[in-house]
Amino acid sequence: MIELKEVSKIFDTGFNKVNALSNVDIKIDQGEFVAIKGPSGSGKSTMMNIIGLLDRPSHGKYLLGNNDVSTLNDNKRSLIRGNVFGFVFQNYNLIPRLSAVRQVEMPLIYRKDSERRKKSIIALTKLGLAERISHSPVELSGGEQQRVSIARALVGQPKIILADEPTGALDSKTGEEIIQIFKSLSIEGITVIMITHDHLVAQKASRIIEMKDGMVVQE
Repeated sequence: MIELKEVSKIFDTGFNKVNALSNVDIKIDQGEFVAIKGPSGSGKSTMMNIIGLLDRPSHGKYLLGNNDVSTLNDNKRSLIRGNVFGFVFQNYNLIPRLSAVRQVEMPLIYRKDSERRKKSIIALTKLGLAERISHSPVELSGGEQQRVSIARALVGQPKIILADEPTGALDSKTGEEIIQIFKSLSIEGITVIMITHDHLVAQKASRIIEMKDGMVVQE
């Protein structure tokens, strides 16, 4: 499903060059729940951005479903990103004035109104939020807000979920509930890639890819 071959990412600050990733080789199969773990500056977020087609490698190949996507133009990358990936972030990225159902509808902006609403309600119900669809973020707990963001990521029926520190702003009990959601998605065949610095959280995944100084040091 996902394969990085000798992928490097170099940032040129104007004063020096920073090797954010150095010759990274990884494979992630469909339906895996993988944690990419490492301290700040290890390159894990850079790797997520490359996998999610938010950034390009400086060198190397990125194969997505056996297709090399590292050299595609921006329009093709955007199309694949919208069809294949769902994104979940630590700070939820919800719009303060919108209800939960309208938050989830946003990725479906080009669909018919009735279809958007139906799919959004289904996604929220799946995550136990059927009674909260009309609530705004300030009326929801942190765990509920994160579940709204997961529903938003799922509503387009992605093959891959990329989650950047998804439990970082949550207490341990609520964080465990989010992990269980990811495990269920993995069982359904959705690939879940979780970025974390927390070893205890990473251990809940089926596999850990450990990073340090832009390199994979352990799988």
